[in-house]
Amino acid sequence: MTFLTILRHAKSSWDHPGLSDFDRPLNDRGRKAAPLVGREMRRRKMEFDIVFASPAVRVRQTIDGVVEGLGKELEVQFDPELYAADVETLLTKVRALPGDAHAPLMVGHNPGLHEIILYLARDDEEGLRAKIEDNLPTAAAVTIELPAVRWDEVEPASGLIRTLILPRDLD
Repeated sequence: MTFLTILRHAKSSWDHPGLSDFDRPLNDRGRKAAPLVGREMRRRKMEFDIVFASPAVRVRQTIDGVVEGLGKELEVQFDPELYAADVETLLTKVRALPGDAHAPLMVGHNPGLHEIILYLARDDEEGLRAKIEDNLPTAAAVTIELPAVRWDEVEPASGLIRTLILPRDLD
């Protein structure tokens, strides 16, 4: 089994209209949510063997907050192709993961992250997929268990959501 965790960046600020979308930082709510999610990941004993992420400022700041909450460093591979990536690009990245990766963490943006979750995960008895069917909230983390032995064998609707962390549930 393989476990893909997907984390959407925390809430970003729109207070600086002159900044490019890529350079937008987190707002106060986002700076509070990211460490909460990291602490919840630590409480659940979540481990990641590879982390790949969009290089956008709000993603980097989200990772910094998660690291603070986790209480340990993450070695992150920043990939410019993950910035505003569509579901096809994200799926290509997942299918290209190394064979020795069993618990990767992907950090980026909607709508692509939301779409890949819906693409990979089928309905589950706990109703976790249904909770995010309409939207993947900012700073939400989702772990999908996939039956594929190799990443290039990942198929649509083959996975089950095993972990759903929503910041609003952690306040």
